[in-house]
Amino acid sequence: MIKKNDPYAALRYKEFNIFLFFRFAMIFAWSMQFIVIEWEVYSLTKDPLSLGLIGLMEVVPAIGLALYAGHIVDQKEKRNLLLICTAGFLLISFGLFAITSPLFNQGLANNTIVYFIYGLVFIGGIIRSFLGPSIFSLMSMIIPKKVYPNAATWSSSVWQMAMVTGPAIGGFSILWIGVSWSMFVIVVFAIASILLLLQIEVKPILNTKIGEPVIKSLKEGIKFVFGTKEILGAITLDMVAVLFGGAVALLPIYAQDILQVGSKGFGVLRAAPAVGSFLTMLVVAYFPLNKNAGLKLLAAIFGFGVCIIIFGVSEIFWISLIALFISGVFDGVSVVIRQTILQLRTPDEMRGRVSSVNSMFVGSSNELGAFESGITAKLFGTVRAVVFGGAMTLGIVVFTGIVSPTLRKLNFTKELEEQEDE
Repeated sequence: MIKKNDPYAALRYKEFNIFLFFRFAMIFAWSMQFIVIEWEVYSLTKDPLSLGLIGLMEVVPAIGLALYAGHIVDQKEKRNLLLICTAGFLLISFGLFAITSPLFNQGLANNTIVYFIYGLVFIGGIIRSFLGPSIFSLMSMIIPKKVYPNAATWSSSVWQMAMVTGPAIGGFSILWIGVSWSMFVIVVFAIASILLLLQIEVKPILNTKIGEPVIKSLKEGIKFVFGTKEILGAITLDMVAVLFGGAVALLPIYAQDILQVGSKGFGVLRAAPAVGSFLTMLVVAYFPLNKNAGLKLLAAIFGFGVCIIIFGVSEIFWISLIALFISGVFDGVSVVIRQTILQLRTPDEMRGRVSSVNSMFVGSSNELGAFESGITAKLFGTVRAVVFGGAMTLGIVVFTGIVSPTLRKLNFTKELEEQEDE
């Protein structure tokens, strides 16, 4: 029997705990890998645009295949599909270990190494288009619907915990063991992810339209998202905010050239937003954001934009660190509200497609934001690029708050109380 308002409701299911360990291992490896790649590419090129290209290489296939991936996820068994994705990530990680290792890359020019890295990142984008919808769909099959909001909070918390430790360990490991062996650590975590996933049982396919034509399936998914104003408004607002607030993509420049704190400082700065977000999610497990969720979402993203501007103009390490930490606090609020909306309002048979549309809007906006930041930094300078992104975020929040009364009035307190009473 699940107690009403039980903050540990989802954790009382064994497979969900295994799922959390799996998600931590995968996100830890993925986030650490991205950090190490950023450091290596900038060290080889000293070009801000090269950092933006990393995001572009991943986001192009992730967006291009997102809708098709969602269709496949809704048609296939989720656990085994996730196994295939994880195995693909393992192969990419081993490839990055090899291309950054002096044992394998002797005689290769810096540009050649960078091109190989871009190529592997591009393949990773293909895998990512299937990975996100598979994880989202599998989670909903592990726990009952009445604990979806609590499960979403814990799942997001574990994601943020991985985003804290992955970048931090990545920054320190570059200093301690070098880029190549840091990549090998990622390989180990990828293997651990596979072993954890094997402990989750194969799940039934809930979609009753197996074999449905791809075009028809995709149209239904898109129609559902665009017809559900709460989902559309939340993911659109978050996408645009992250797109223009992608200051973290320029952190290698801040760490090396502006704040001059080296790889140690880089790892700490990169982890700061995730620390703030993670702590926020732990608090939210006890104090849900159900009442006036729309206004809280708007306020959180506005606060995020202010923090990005402060970080952009700061030349003092501790001020920059605090600004990034608080930006993570606001981002944590946004993530919890958005995930709760998605879990509650999405039918089981459409989770893959809805998650894919969400990944196109929100998940890929991080990489597009990195590309936008790289271009604006190249054209106007790093500081101006970050301040411009933060200012755009503020303007978009104000505009959305004015034109979208549905989002402003978003409140699912009553809905969740009815779920708990069932």
